[in-house]
Amino acid sequence: MTVYVVQEVEGRNVLTASKYGTLEVVLPSKTNLMLTTAPAVRTVKRVLSNFSDEDYLLLMGDPASIGLCCAVAAAVNSGRFKVLKWDRQSRDYYAVSLELYSKTASEPEDLGELNV
Repeated sequence: MTVYVVQEVEGRNVLTASKYGTLEVVLPSKTNLMLTTAPAVRTVKRVLSNFSDEDYLLLMGDPASIGLCCAVAAAVNSGRFKVLKWDRQSRDYYAVSLELYSKTASEPEDLGELNV
């Protein structure tokens, strides 16, 4: 099990997330997706190439980087990925599972390819 930290944030301690798996930083803190995205896209695809149902994304850093990592994780793992979300009251992370291709009984039939 691996916890992929989307982007390193200087001064932020994420060690409590290690109870969900080994921590691995996807993008360094200075990554900037403003001017060119190709290097970051290549890095994210490489780092998340083996993302599975056992792994988590720790959503922190630049929102564009977070979106990129969610998209790649979903693409690699048949639309499924889990994230760790910080709860200020309990001062701990909890897991949230997301599945892009599942459909509940209350959803309309035709929502396009994603079936969100």
